[in-house]
Amino acid sequence: MIRPAITFSALTILALPVNANQFVFTGTAKSNGGTLLYQEIHQVDGHCAEGIFEPQTHSVNYRKEPGEAPFATKEMTYEDSSLRPSVDFQQPDFNENLKITYPEANRLDIEWQTPAGDIERYEVDFDNRLVVDAGFDHLVRANWGQVNRGESVEFRFLGPTRGEHYGFVLEPTRNNQLNSDVVLRIRPTSLVLRFLVDPIVLGYNKEGALTEYLGLTNIRENADANFTAHIRYEVEQYPDCELTP
Repeated sequence: MIRPAITFSALTILALPVNANQFVFTGTAKSNGGTLLYQEIHQVDGHCAEGIFEPQTHSVNYRKEPGEAPFATKEMTYEDSSLRPSVDFQQPDFNENLKITYPEANRLDIEWQTPAGDIERYEVDFDNRLVVDAGFDHLVRANWGQVNRGESVEFRFLGPTRGEHYGFVLEPTRNNQLNSDVVLRIRPTSLVLRFLVDPIVLGYNKEGALTEYLGLTNIRENADANFTAHIRYEVEQYPDCELTP
């Protein structure tokens, strides 16, 4: 199964450029029947470069109810590319921990502590087509003009628990479950994978902010399966510059 699928120290904050910005948004994940599954609190810190927001770090706290302590966390750092963050994902309820790092150019390392307590390690070679985790959001914005013209974008997406990446395509679509200005889907290019992996459907507003996500999540329903959810996002703070070119 392919799983698609952010606070700072004072020292990190001091290291940010003077025009540092924050992009803050909250997602509410519900089942197909409308049952609340969990809430995501996102904080993306970055800076403006030629009028466009560039992320530097991204923190996510997952809560079962608003105001509760997080049951899972994810910390991401964007160093060389907004498409490929380093990742530290912790889901203590299942003793699960997933780390993605980049020790060399064009190579990433994965260390995954499974719910069964095993440690899986992978070394994965890649090129500039690779997208990792929340990098899909920045892929959309980097190709904003193209997808708004009805064009598709092919890329590779990392399946970290398989230690491999796979061919996918980002393309405009229609879906009556979403009420967003721009509706896109991510689907496998392989005929075999299409039978195994359902497409992910994404909604965006005109500013380029993610408003809806429909599909498989990285949060576990149990030791064997992850939640499939409809997540609706609300922006609490935009950066001072544009999200899209």
